[in-house]
Amino acid sequence: MVSWEILFEVLIILGAALILGTLAEQLRQSAILGYLIAGTLVGPNVLGFVDQIDHVRAIAELGVALLLFTIGLEFSFRRLMLLGRVALLGGTLQVVTTLAIGAGIAAVSGLSWQASLAVGAIVALSSTACVLRLLTERAAIDSVYGRNALGILLLQDVAVIPMMILVVILAGGSTLSEAVWMLSRTVLLGGLLVAGFLILFNLIVPHLLSLQQWSRNREFPVLLAIVLALGSAYAAHAASLSPAMGAFVAGVLLGGTPFAAQVRSDVGSLRTVLVTLFFATIGMLSNPAWILNHWVAVVVAVLVIVIVKAAAVWAILRRLGVSHGMAVATGLAVAQVGEFSFVLAEIARTGTHPLISIDTFHLAVSSMILTLFLTPFLVTSAPHVARLVERWCRPRLSRREQGPCDPDPGPLPSSCFIIGFGPAGQEVATALAHLQTTAITVIELNRRTAAAAQQLGLHTLIGDATHQDVLQHAGIARASVITVTVPDPAAARAIAHACRHLAPEAVVIARLRYHRRRLELELAGAHEIVDEEEFVGRRLAAMTLRRIRTDHRSPDSHPDDHSDRDDFSL
Repeated sequence: MVSWEILFEVLIILGAALILGTLAEQLRQSAILGYLIAGTLVGPNVLGFVDQIDHVRAIAELGVALLLFTIGLEFSFRRLMLLGRVALLGGTLQVVTTLAIGAGIAAVSGLSWQASLAVGAIVALSSTACVLRLLTERAAIDSVYGRNALGILLLQDVAVIPMMILVVILAGGSTLSEAVWMLSRTVLLGGLLVAGFLILFNLIVPHLLSLQQWSRNREFPVLLAIVLALGSAYAAHAASLSPAMGAFVAGVLLGGTPFAAQVRSDVGSLRTVLVTLFFATIGMLSNPAWILNHWVAVVVAVLVIVIVKAAAVWAILRRLGVSHGMAVATGLAVAQVGEFSFVLAEIARTGTHPLISIDTFHLAVSSMILTLFLTPFLVTSAPHVARLVERWCRPRLSRREQGPCDPDPGPLPSSCFIIGFGPAGQEVATALAHLQTTAITVIELNRRTAAAAQQLGLHTLIGDATHQDVLQHAGIARASVITVTVPDPAAARAIAHACRHLAPEAVVIARLRYHRRRLELELAGAHEIVDEEEFVGRRLAAMTLRRIRTDHRSPDSHPDDHSDRDDFSL
């Protein structure tokens, strides 16, 4: 009977999320906003259709794990290491700085030092699930601020367990020696878990997928994908680690294998359902009546949290060499209070020696909910605010910040510019290497990638090519051909527009990741567009047609005879 009640509650939540998510999309807002509102309305504090959140929360938390698992599938360890200083140093400084500022403000408000530390830990965390979902929706996960936000969020997830142990100690739940043992045990089990994942994904899984029975029955790979995703989350939970982080690590390890894309597709539908449930259950935690009765305190808390977190991230990333605009955009993206903060607040309220009162708990939860409601707007506005900040800061930017890698800051009379030196940009540079008469200039924002370009003997400048002053300093007006290889659609559009304005005689060739944005890029000024989806389709068509022709050749035809190569060949 209880199981049918849970099913009914899940149906109520999903139905409300479907309706309000659709309405949010109609209003050109993120569907996440609709899911949060749906949870608030059907939850115990408004209409009361679902009065036992615990029935659904455990299922919904798997949605976060699946979301992180599928995001991990799109990464590899090499790509993850490129996050480098931002993830390790920037994320650590963000957690420590925000915790300290939050604790200081709480102490000034009259809380004890133990309670102040707990409050600092609560506000230090951001919402990995919400931010990454929004960045993925907007194809911004590959943008500069998207990668910065990802690095900070992953470090926060790593910090969840130590912060939980800290709050447990403060609440009198364990002694210092017990806490040291718990932390050591967690580190050991984490290492064993990663080792187990490596063995599983490199030895066992490839063997299973190569079985003849599995190639005939499509259900087996689908079941394997679900088992891997949910199993990695459970294994991390059993090891006293964050299930979401365990799922992400599993996804990264699996991401380097040939079947990663198919696994991601196989878990997609289940992920959608569970992630929707997750956001709805977060909305169910809100208490609109309490918020209205204490609206001044809630509004002040929300404003302080958003401003302090955004400012802290901006200051930290600026020290790490990130531009003003990208630092502000990253700060806005992670300026909310995360879902794990609710767990910390629960521990602080229900410990052996409760650290916070029921009113402080409600204030923390209400602030968390409202910052999550604001997150879709913050993430959407982040790139626009970044451009405004860069425009305002432009007179103050020194050439030292956006100058070339070499000591000579003067632009060369290059005729070919490569903007972005990732894998695509490197391919272009390799193809042009034999042209002795053509000077090549590379503009790249990432310092490590720019250093790699300089090692190849290319004139290289570090800077954000979406800003006209960077392009002017590079001497873009002398260009005859400009190749834009950056994957971020918004950045590519801005660069193409700026190049057409500054170098009207140059031919702008741009990379396009998503076919639906082709018109936008054409209107921005790109003369020629390499449409990734169209290019892949043409290559597939060429290979398919060539294979069909090969199969229909006469027996005396030589297999290496390609005289009938089709017109689709690239």
